[in-house]
Amino acid sequence: MAITLTESAADRVRNYLIKRGKGEGLRVGVRTSGCSGYSYVIDFADEITPDDHVFEDRGVKLIVNTESLPFLDGSELDFRKEGLNEAFRFNNPRVKDQCGCGESFSV
Repeated sequence: MAITLTESAADRVRNYLIKRGKGEGLRVGVRTSGCSGYSYVIDFADEITPDDHVFEDRGVKLIVNTESLPFLDGSELDFRKEGLNEAFRFNNPRVKDQCGCGESFSV
């Protein structure tokens, strides 16, 4: 099982952690939400718990709890800037369907 980062995502996380002055890495997960079933959750992690799985890619730790791992396995996290908008985007091979607005997905 693995989750990877594009170089732009890794740069964004590294730079933000430096500005923040603390943090173990980026916590990624899923929660029940939206019209298609699940949505992604992203936050900076200040600690790693026994329930967490840690993946390291491009010098960045990705921290995923046990419940979210089956939904995210094989995913690549990207960071894109388009005009004034910027956001993390998941390239998830497990997604079977997405809602029209792109905020939730099903596996």
